[in-house]
Amino acid sequence: MFYSAKNLNIFKGKTVIITGHTGFKGSWLSFWLKTLGAKVIGISFNIPTNPSLFKIIIGNQSIRSYKCDIKNLNKLRNIVLKHKPDFVFHLAAQALVKKSYLNPLLTWNSNLLGTVNILESLRHLKKNCVAVIVTSDKSYKNLEIKRGYTEKDQLGGYDPYSASKGAAEFAIRSFIKSFFNKKSKVKIGIARAGNVIGGGDWSEDRLLPDCIKSWSDGKKVNIRNPNSTRPWQHVLEALSGYILLAVKLKLNTKIHGEAFNFGPKLSHNYSVLALLKEAKKIWPSILWSIITNKKKFKESNLLKLNCNKAKKVMNWQSTLSFNENIKMTVNWYRAYYINKDPKKMKKFSKNQIIEFTNLVKKRSKK
Repeated sequence: MFYSAKNLNIFKGKTVIITGHTGFKGSWLSFWLKTLGAKVIGISFNIPTNPSLFKIIIGNQSIRSYKCDIKNLNKLRNIVLKHKPDFVFHLAAQALVKKSYLNPLLTWNSNLLGTVNILESLRHLKKNCVAVIVTSDKSYKNLEIKRGYTEKDQLGGYDPYSASKGAAEFAIRSFIKSFFNKKSKVKIGIARAGNVIGGGDWSEDRLLPDCIKSWSDGKKVNIRNPNSTRPWQHVLEALSGYILLAVKLKLNTKIHGEAFNFGPKLSHNYSVLALLKEAKKIWPSILWSIITNKKKFKESNLLKLNCNKAKKVMNWQSTLSFNENIKMTVNWYRAYYINKDPKKMKKFSKNQIIEFTNLVKKRSKK
């Protein structure tokens, strides 16, 4: 069982490098692994948002942070070789679809070259290490079909972000076959997650963060694609998959080089409008209007993940219902805008991790 003391103790006292540790997922992952006793080393180019989840829940905790562009191979490799990590989680990326249209070169360099650079850095590491490389559900060639994509489906997205993530997967597989064979001391797993939401995301051009910004000021938010469906997933669900993949790679090297989907149940695909209506139950004063202006950029309307492989191989599955997902997310933001006290938000965030962990334990016994 994933949440057994034995499995989670695997991180205690271990050196863990997280790229993109100041981002939304990276901040939650850093915070979670610190609570498990890991020595976290963070690599990020900057703190990407203001407000910043990293500043709120990490602050001055004992995390060694390096300001480093992942496109800078020499600096990245020097950090990796200096700290000799037991685990690496590669999350750093240019993660916004709209921005990928506006700056495709930055997107390709960050997502493809950045991934190649972390792999090249690991190639020179002469010790046992587990690396989880995070790509995206958008790595798949999305034909907007009703069934969920499996790990064997074709890769290759339409927009620069999706295509760069798909290309990164080809680079990962090339490095595994060329340099990280079965006898290699470095074991690698690929994680693909869906639309992740949760407290503390203030990224640009994302539905819920944009809504929260407007709602906190009592403003109405404009919705341009209300009928688009997404596999909405709480950030802790995705991160639990990443953590479990690292644990399993450490204990079972047979899954070295494998890719895994980490998404909600297929029945949990909901539209943007459904998400807004659910959020309004918790935050009644929220308002929105639907706009019908022409789309400047192509947006996918349907995307699902099939996570049977993660269930079969690692006994991982989505835990939260859609309602619980939205409730945890909106409650975090409400607490933040009421308290605006980092100490209280650290405690609130830790309690959400405990609440989530307890739900997994309880439901896994059924």
